[in-house]
Amino acid sequence: MSRPAPAKRQQSPSSATSAEGAWAAKMDRLRRRARPQNTLRICDDDQLRRRFEETEQAARRARFVAEANAGDEQAARQAADAAAAHEDARTALDAASEFLTFRALPRPVLEELIAQHPPTEKQTGEGAIFNSDTFPAALVSAASMDGMSWEEAEELLNTWSAPDANALWEAAWQVQQESRVDLGKD
Repeated sequence: MSRPAPAKRQQSPSSATSAEGAWAAKMDRLRRRARPQNTLRICDDDQLRRRFEETEQAARRARFVAEANAGDEQAARQAADAAAAHEDARTALDAASEFLTFRALPRPVLEELIAQHPPTEKQTGEGAIFNSDTFPAALVSAASMDGMSWEEAEELLNTWSAPDANALWEAAWQVQQESRVDLGKD
């Protein structure tokens, strides 16, 4: 014996209009989401980088001591001084650094870019989805918010040391993989 279909709930015209308006507002917010960005810091001054790291650790330790000793004015003062020294080190490091910023490409644009750089037969046999000789410069250029051309990206990838070139590539590639959505699992 078949069951009767459940009765549909009737929505009043005002609740339907309200739901449509809420959806329209939500869809508008979804359309306006900014794509993820990633910034690569380039600084050749090892002393400034070390000073920044040291002051960061010192500020973290001083803050921990101050939090563990609530009411201790000397510990609070030391934490504030360490935080100020860290901020000074950050300012000096920022002034001596160059920054390259990369933005995630819309999915169809990234897929088209990958399609324009198919892997060689050998690379396909190794499981590659793009040509590792041509795609990195194309992606770095396409994702660059600084206006880096393909030729400039290729030059940097080919003339920088392997770790620096890898960092450049990873800055452009990782932002393409960044997800800011949650499947609702708690």
